[in-house]
Amino acid sequence: MKEFLETTNYLKEKVKNIPKIAIILGSGLGTLADEIENKIIIPYKDIPNFPISTVPGHKGELIFGTLNNVPIVAMNGRFHYYEGYTLQETTYPIRIFKLLGIETVILTNAAGGINLNYEKGDLMIIEDHLSFFSESVLRGPNLDEFGERFIDMSNVYTKEYIEILKPIMQKITGKCNLGTYAYMKGPNYETPAEIRALRTMGADAVGMSTVPEAIVARHSGLKCIGITCITNMAAGVCNEVLTHEDVKETAKKVEGNFKAVIKELVKEIKN
Repeated sequence: MKEFLETTNYLKEKVKNIPKIAIILGSGLGTLADEIENKIIIPYKDIPNFPISTVPGHKGELIFGTLNNVPIVAMNGRFHYYEGYTLQETTYPIRIFKLLGIETVILTNAAGGINLNYEKGDLMIIEDHLSFFSESVLRGPNLDEFGERFIDMSNVYTKEYIEILKPIMQKITGKCNLGTYAYMKGPNYETPAEIRALRTMGADAVGMSTVPEAIVARHSGLKCIGITCITNMAAGVCNEVLTHEDVKETAKKVEGNFKAVIKELVKEIKN
Protein backbone atom coordinates (compact mmCIF):
# COMPACT_ATOMS: atom_id res chain seq x y z
CA MET A 1 0.00 0.00 0.00
CA LYS A 2 2.97 2.31 0.44
CA GLU A 3 3.21 3.35 -3.22
CA PHE A 4 -0.56 3.79 -3.50
CA LEU A 5 -0.56 6.13 -0.52
CA GLU A 6 2.45 8.04 -1.83
CA THR A 7 0.64 8.73 -5.10
CA THR A 8 -2.62 9.61 -3.36
CA ASN A 9 -1.00 12.03 -0.93
CA TYR A 10 0.85 13.78 -3.77
CA LEU A 11 -2.40 14.36 -5.66
CA LYS A 12 -4.22 15.54 -2.54
CA GLU A 13 -1.52 18.15 -2.06
CA LYS A 14 -2.04 19.39 -5.62
CA VAL A 15 -5.85 19.31 -5.62
CA LYS A 16 -7.84 20.36 -2.58
CA ASN A 17 -11.33 19.47 -3.83
CA ILE A 18 -11.39 15.93 -5.20
CA PRO A 19 -14.33 15.20 -7.56
CA LYS A 20 -16.55 12.11 -7.45
CA ILE A 21 -16.34 11.29 -11.18
CA ALA A 22 -13.33 10.14 -13.21
CA ILE A 23 -13.20 9.82 -17.00
CA ILE A 24 -10.63 7.76 -18.92
CA LEU A 25 -10.21 8.95 -22.50
CA GLY A 26 -9.46 6.40 -25.21
CA SER A 27 -7.49 6.63 -28.46
CA GLY A 28 -8.34 9.77 -30.40
CA LEU A 29 -10.89 10.89 -27.81
CA GLY A 30 -8.60 13.19 -25.84
CA THR A 31 -10.11 16.35 -27.33
CA LEU A 32 -12.75 16.17 -24.61
CA ALA A 33 -10.01 17.65 -22.43
CA ASP A 34 -10.48 20.93 -24.33
CA GLU A 35 -13.99 21.18 -22.84
CA ILE A 36 -12.77 21.00 -19.23
CA GLU A 37 -12.76 24.31 -17.35
CA ASN A 38 -10.92 25.47 -14.22
CA LYS A 39 -8.14 23.03 -15.07
CA ILE A 40 -5.40 21.71 -12.88
CA ILE A 41 -3.14 19.69 -15.21
CA ILE A 42 -0.70 17.19 -13.73
CA PRO A 43 1.56 15.31 -16.20
CA TYR A 44 1.85 11.60 -15.48
CA LYS A 45 5.64 11.93 -15.38
CA ASP A 46 5.35 14.18 -12.32
CA ILE A 47 3.12 11.79 -10.34
CA PRO A 48 4.99 9.36 -8.07
CA ASN A 49 4.67 5.71 -9.18
CA PHE A 50 2.40 6.57 -12.14
CA PRO A 51 3.04 4.84 -15.49
CA ILE A 52 3.67 6.90 -18.64
CA SER A 53 1.53 6.75 -21.80
CA THR A 54 3.50 5.71 -24.89
CA VAL A 55 0.74 5.42 -27.52
CA PRO A 56 0.10 8.20 -30.08
CA GLY A 57 -3.17 9.95 -29.21
CA HIS A 58 -2.65 9.47 -25.47
CA LYS A 59 -1.23 12.73 -24.16
CA GLY A 60 -0.34 11.56 -20.66
CA GLU A 61 -1.86 13.96 -18.16
CA LEU A 62 -4.34 13.99 -15.32
CA ILE A 63 -6.78 16.90 -15.56
CA PHE A 64 -8.87 18.07 -12.62
CA GLY A 65 -11.59 20.61 -13.38
CA THR A 66 -15.24 20.98 -14.30
CA LEU A 67 -17.14 19.58 -17.28
CA ASN A 68 -20.62 20.99 -17.86
CA ASN A 69 -20.22 22.60 -14.40
CA VAL A 70 -19.63 19.16 -12.84
CA PRO A 71 -16.34 18.52 -10.97
CA ILE A 72 -14.42 15.69 -12.68
CA VAL A 73 -10.95 14.30 -13.20
CA ALA A 74 -9.94 13.07 -16.65
CA MET A 75 -7.13 10.79 -17.70
CA ASN A 76 -5.97 12.16 -21.05
CA GLY A 77 -4.27 8.94 -22.05
CA ARG A 78 -4.37 5.45 -20.55
CA PHE A 79 -2.02 2.50 -20.22
CA HIS A 80 -2.17 -0.78 -22.11
CA TYR A 81 -0.82 -4.27 -21.53
CA TYR A 82 0.71 -4.26 -25.01
CA GLU A 83 2.95 -1.33 -24.08
CA GLY A 84 4.85 -3.71 -21.83
CA TYR A 85 3.13 -2.85 -18.57
CA THR A 86 1.68 -5.50 -16.29
CA LEU A 87 -2.08 -5.54 -16.02
CA GLN A 88 -1.68 -4.28 -12.46
CA GLU A 89 0.28 -1.28 -13.73
CA THR A 90 -2.31 -0.49 -16.41
CA THR A 91 -5.01 -0.27 -13.73
CA TYR A 92 -2.96 1.56 -11.10
CA PRO A 93 -4.95 4.81 -11.58
CA ILE A 94 -8.22 3.05 -10.71
CA ARG A 95 -6.80 2.10 -7.31
CA ILE A 96 -5.73 5.70 -6.82
CA PHE A 97 -9.19 6.96 -7.74
CA LYS A 98 -10.65 4.74 -5.03
CA LEU A 99 -8.24 6.08 -2.40
CA LEU A 100 -8.99 9.66 -3.47
CA GLY A 101 -12.69 9.10 -2.77
CA ILE A 102 -13.87 8.99 -6.38
CA GLU A 103 -17.09 6.98 -6.74
CA THR A 104 -17.71 6.65 -10.50
CA VAL A 105 -15.46 5.82 -13.45
CA ILE A 106 -16.50 6.57 -17.05
CA LEU A 107 -14.44 4.40 -19.41
CA THR A 108 -14.16 5.28 -23.10
CA ASN A 109 -12.34 3.54 -25.91
CA ALA A 110 -11.90 3.22 -29.64
CA ALA A 111 -12.73 -0.24 -30.97
CA GLY A 112 -13.32 -2.33 -34.04
CA GLY A 113 -16.90 -3.13 -34.99
CA ILE A 114 -17.87 -6.81 -35.07
CA ASN A 115 -21.65 -6.41 -35.15
CA LEU A 116 -22.61 -6.25 -38.83
CA ASN A 117 -25.26 -3.63 -38.07
CA TYR A 118 -22.64 -1.17 -36.82
CA GLU A 119 -20.93 1.51 -38.88
CA LYS A 120 -17.72 3.47 -38.48
CA GLY A 121 -18.40 6.39 -36.16
CA ASP A 122 -21.12 4.68 -34.14
CA LEU A 123 -21.07 4.89 -30.35
CA MET A 124 -21.87 1.83 -28.25
CA ILE A 125 -22.80 1.50 -24.57
CA ILE A 126 -20.93 -1.43 -23.04
CA GLU A 127 -23.39 -3.81 -21.39
CA ASP A 128 -20.93 -6.64 -20.79
CA HIS A 129 -17.52 -7.89 -21.87
CA LEU A 130 -15.49 -10.92 -22.92
CA SER A 131 -11.92 -11.39 -21.67
CA PHE A 132 -11.21 -15.10 -22.09
CA PHE A 133 -7.90 -14.49 -23.82
CA SER A 134 -6.08 -12.61 -21.08
CA GLU A 135 -5.07 -13.41 -17.53
CA SER A 136 -7.14 -11.70 -14.86
CA VAL A 137 -5.89 -8.35 -13.62
CA LEU A 138 -6.69 -9.67 -10.12
CA ARG A 139 -4.21 -12.56 -10.44
CA GLY A 140 -1.71 -12.74 -7.57
CA PRO A 141 -2.05 -11.75 -3.92
CA ASN A 142 -5.40 -10.10 -3.26
CA LEU A 143 -5.38 -6.43 -2.27
CA ASP A 144 -7.66 -6.83 0.73
CA GLU A 145 -7.71 -3.07 1.34
CA PHE A 146 -9.70 -2.68 -1.89
CA GLY A 147 -11.90 -5.75 -2.19
CA GLU A 148 -12.43 -9.43 -1.55
CA ARG A 149 -10.66 -12.29 -3.29
CA PHE A 150 -13.58 -13.55 -5.39
CA ILE A 151 -15.91 -10.91 -6.84
CA ASP A 152 -19.23 -11.24 -8.63
CA MET A 153 -19.08 -9.98 -12.24
CA SER A 154 -22.77 -9.87 -13.12
CA ASN A 155 -23.01 -6.08 -12.74
CA VAL A 156 -19.63 -4.69 -13.80
CA TYR A 157 -21.22 -1.89 -15.83
CA THR A 158 -23.69 -0.14 -13.53
CA LYS A 159 -27.20 -0.78 -14.83
CA GLU A 160 -28.50 2.47 -13.36
CA TYR A 161 -26.01 4.42 -15.49
CA ILE A 162 -26.79 2.40 -18.60
CA GLU A 163 -30.45 3.40 -18.25
CA ILE A 164 -29.40 7.05 -17.82
CA LEU A 165 -27.16 6.89 -20.88
CA LYS A 166 -29.60 5.22 -23.28
CA PRO A 167 -31.86 8.24 -23.91
CA ILE A 168 -28.84 10.56 -24.03
CA MET A 169 -27.27 8.45 -26.76
CA GLN A 170 -30.52 8.26 -28.69
CA LYS A 171 -31.10 12.02 -28.52
CA ILE A 172 -27.59 13.04 -29.55
CA THR A 173 -26.63 10.37 -32.11
CA GLY A 174 -30.05 9.24 -33.34
CA LYS A 175 -29.39 5.64 -32.31
CA CYS A 176 -28.60 3.66 -29.18
CA ASN A 177 -26.27 0.69 -29.57
CA LEU A 178 -25.82 -1.59 -26.57
CA GLY A 179 -23.32 -4.38 -26.86
CA THR A 180 -20.62 -6.68 -25.58
CA TYR A 181 -17.00 -5.53 -25.79
CA ALA A 182 -14.29 -8.15 -26.34
CA TYR A 183 -10.88 -7.47 -24.81
CA MET A 184 -7.80 -8.67 -26.71
CA LYS A 185 -4.24 -8.06 -25.57
CA GLY A 186 -2.86 -6.55 -28.80
CA PRO A 187 -0.99 -4.72 -30.16
CA ASN A 188 -1.74 -6.61 -33.39
CA TYR A 189 -5.25 -6.37 -34.72
CA GLU A 190 -7.28 -9.57 -34.82
CA THR A 191 -7.42 -12.00 -37.73
CA PRO A 192 -10.67 -12.53 -39.67
CA ALA A 193 -10.94 -15.97 -38.06
CA GLU A 194 -10.64 -14.47 -34.59
CA ILE A 195 -13.33 -11.94 -35.42
CA ARG A 196 -15.67 -14.69 -36.64
CA ALA A 197 -15.07 -16.56 -33.40
CA LEU A 198 -15.73 -13.47 -31.28
CA ARG A 199 -18.96 -12.76 -33.19
CA THR A 200 -20.10 -16.33 -32.56
CA MET A 201 -19.47 -15.80 -28.84
CA GLY A 202 -21.62 -12.66 -28.84
CA ALA A 203 -19.09 -9.84 -29.16
CA ASP A 204 -20.20 -6.61 -30.84
CA ALA A 205 -16.89 -4.73 -30.68
CA VAL A 206 -13.25 -5.54 -29.97
CA GLY A 207 -10.43 -3.51 -28.44
CA MET A 208 -7.26 -3.54 -26.37
CA SER A 209 -8.25 -1.70 -23.19
CA THR A 210 -11.06 -0.97 -20.73
CA VAL A 211 -11.82 -4.46 -19.38
CA PRO A 212 -8.93 -4.61 -16.87
CA GLU A 213 -9.93 -1.14 -15.64
CA ALA A 214 -13.56 -2.19 -15.34
CA ILE A 215 -12.63 -5.30 -13.35
CA VAL A 216 -10.48 -3.31 -10.93
CA ALA A 217 -13.24 -0.71 -10.58
CA ARG A 218 -15.63 -3.52 -9.69
CA HIS A 219 -13.11 -5.00 -7.23
CA SER A 220 -12.67 -1.58 -5.63
CA GLY A 221 -16.40 -0.93 -5.27
CA LEU A 222 -16.57 1.85 -7.85
CA LYS A 223 -19.52 2.40 -10.17
CA CYS A 224 -18.60 2.05 -13.83
CA ILE A 225 -19.99 2.92 -17.26
CA GLY A 226 -18.31 2.19 -20.61
CA ILE A 227 -18.68 3.91 -23.99
CA THR A 228 -17.08 2.59 -27.17
CA CYS A 229 -16.46 4.55 -30.35
CA ILE A 230 -16.50 2.24 -33.37
CA THR A 231 -13.55 3.74 -35.24
CA ASN A 232 -13.17 0.94 -37.77
CA MET A 233 -14.84 -2.30 -38.78
CA ALA A 234 -12.86 -5.33 -37.65
CA ALA A 235 -10.83 -7.64 -39.88
CA GLY A 236 -12.98 -9.65 -42.26
CA VAL A 237 -15.93 -7.27 -41.87
CA CYS A 238 -14.37 -4.88 -44.37
CA ASN A 239 -11.55 -5.13 -46.89
CA GLU A 240 -9.61 -2.14 -45.54
CA VAL A 241 -6.11 -2.37 -44.09
CA LEU A 242 -6.44 -1.48 -40.40
CA THR A 243 -4.21 1.33 -39.09
CA HIS A 244 -4.03 3.39 -35.90
CA GLU A 245 -4.16 6.57 -38.01
CA ASP A 246 -7.62 5.54 -39.26
CA VAL A 247 -8.70 5.03 -35.65
CA LYS A 248 -7.69 8.58 -34.73
CA GLU A 249 -9.21 10.03 -37.92
CA THR A 250 -12.62 8.45 -37.31
CA ALA A 251 -12.55 9.49 -33.63
CA LYS A 252 -11.96 13.07 -34.75
CA LYS A 253 -15.00 12.96 -37.06
CA VAL A 254 -17.35 11.91 -34.26
CA GLU A 255 -15.79 13.96 -31.47
CA GLY A 256 -18.74 16.36 -31.44
CA ASN A 257 -21.26 13.64 -30.59
CA PHE A 258 -18.83 11.98 -28.21
CA LYS A 259 -18.24 15.20 -26.25
CA ALA A 260 -21.96 15.96 -26.12
CA VAL A 261 -22.78 12.49 -24.78
CA ILE A 262 -20.14 12.64 -22.03
CA LYS A 263 -21.08 16.18 -20.97
CA GLU A 264 -24.74 15.23 -20.67
CA LEU A 265 -23.89 11.99 -18.85
CA VAL A 266 -21.81 13.65 -16.13
CA LYS A 267 -24.61 16.15 -15.52
CA GLU A 268 -27.18 13.38 -15.15
CA ILE A 269 -24.94 11.25 -12.91
CA LYS A 270 -24.37 14.23 -10.63
CA ASN A 271 -28.11 14.84 -10.38
